[in-house]
Amino acid sequence: MYDDILFPTDGSAGAEAALDHAIEQARIHGATLHILYVIEENVQVMAAGESDLLAELEAEGERIVEEARDRATEAGIEAVETAVKGGSPHRVIRTYADDHDVDVIVMGTHGRSGLDRLLLGSVAERTVRTSDRPVLTVQARADEGDD
Repeated sequence: MYDDILFPTDGSAGAEAALDHAIEQARIHGATLHILYVIEENVQVMAAGESDLLAELEAEGERIVEEARDRATEAGIEAVETAVKGGSPHRVIRTYADDHDVDVIVMGTHGRSGLDRLLLGSVAERTVRTSDRPVLTVQARADEGDD
């Protein structure tokens, strides 16, 4: 059913919970697991004049996708692709999904509600609303808070 699964991550507890689901789906279906980290465009703009800061952000993204890759390969997933991109997260996720013809997007949620959700928005919610592909969202376990 699934040949390509996209797992966008920000390294949060919500993303970690979703990674378990993405790995399991890739294992069940023998699918390629795509791991994507997006450096948010607002952060890129702020860091534009600071090449050291931008390099640190890219290195952090590489570290996060490599840790996810390691977990996937340790779980027996043979086909894993990673990418670090910059831009508006939900748009980059959608574009990556289109460019790589992924079958499902598996992503975590932060579990925000009320004013936090209204002010900060939700990458997962925007992805669900704008993607023409199935999106499986996984909320962080209750004992894993996002700080």
